[in-house]
Amino acid sequence: MVDHGPDLTAAQNAVGVTFHDVTLLRRALTHASYGNEHADCTWGNNERLEFLGDAVIDFVTAEWLYQRFPQWPEGRLTTLRAELVRSEMLASFAVSLGLGGFLLLGRGEELGGGRSRAALLSDAFEALVGAIYLDQGLKAARRFFLPFLQLQLEMLSAEAMPRDAKTRLQEWAQATYHETPAYVTVEESGPDHARSFAVEVVIRGQVLGRGVGHSKQAAEQAAAATALRAFETGTEQLD
Repeated sequence: MVDHGPDLTAAQNAVGVTFHDVTLLRRALTHASYGNEHADCTWGNNERLEFLGDAVIDFVTAEWLYQRFPQWPEGRLTTLRAELVRSEMLASFAVSLGLGGFLLLGRGEELGGGRSRAALLSDAFEALVGAIYLDQGLKAARRFFLPFLQLQLEMLSAEAMPRDAKTRLQEWAQATYHETPAYVTVEESGPDHARSFAVEVVIRGQVLGRGVGHSKQAAEQAAAATALRAFETGTEQLD
């Protein structure tokens, strides 16, 4: 039987959260590979907590960005959220807490450098947020996670701030063809409370992308993103 008590005490000190149910923290730090190799691992692994923590992180981030940038369109908020909570960022948050040193890993993961593997650290960080949410609620999870978001946002210079698809496409079209993309609504459907719009983006008379959304703005962003992907992959060219 392995003594996990000292590690959990040190882990709580490292993350700055004292758990009411320390089993949740233990589970958050337990990789599936450990449970597969230890019959005494009765508390489970962190996969379900990871699933929950991912949802909590997305919600807290979306809520925070919505309030912080009231004039931004949906597409730009979505882009920035994806940048802030991508796996590499979450892994860096885990590293800043020294989370890798507290993980319970199977022998194969241990020998394979699992304690420093980005994907594993990202999963563990999500599981930790999920554990805090279950133990103390959304307010505590928000209080724990927001400082990471705030620091990460401050590290993004104005030039590095993600731009929405329409802005990127407009900059490209003006620089390349001295022309501003035009957006044409080609279809509207659905009841008034759940309308759906289909929009095409046109440059130099050619339809370069089509997008669908529950608002014209969202559909335009989707159309611009489609056009950008086509140009980036070389599947679209203008005559």
